[in-house]
Amino acid sequence: MEFKQSLLNYIGGALKNANESVAMAESVTAGYLQFSFSQMKDASDFFKGGMTVYTLEEKVKLLKVNEQEARSCNCVSQQIANEMALHVAELFGTDWGISITGYATPVEESDQKIFAYFSFAYRNEVVLSKKLELHHKTPPSTAQQYYAEFILGCFKCELNQIIILK
Repeated sequence: MEFKQSLLNYIGGALKNANESVAMAESVTAGYLQFSFSQMKDASDFFKGGMTVYTLEEKVKLLKVNEQEARSCNCVSQQIANEMALHVAELFGTDWGISITGYATPVEESDQKIFAYFSFAYRNEVVLSKKLELHHKTPPSTAQQYYAEFILGCFKCELNQIIILK
């Protein structure tokens, strides 16, 4: 797995210069985002940590997602992604929380589709929340990497907007 170093450098530099921190909660990407942040220069100055949480029980217990909603959608919805982003930021005490939940393979619960929801929380407010859909024949590792790369690109854009507004 290799991400564009210029993108990683930009994100890391922007967070460091703004004196802001980030944490993430991943499901479908299985640590790809955490790995990418660990590759940034001076990562420990702004990357406070993250978790990969697959099961409903752990998402409820650790990330305080709504159990009823989680059961109704197999833990894959915009609401679940929003709650994950908000609570991971709270748990780690960071300015930013990034989350993703979804499917990297077509399964019965996903109606044989590959998709994910991701969210960015900034200072206790969801500032971006989207659904990504991929072709049903996308290989799982390609889907995971695509999700992570797309989120990094979106995060760069969000950082630009927030920093400009400061």
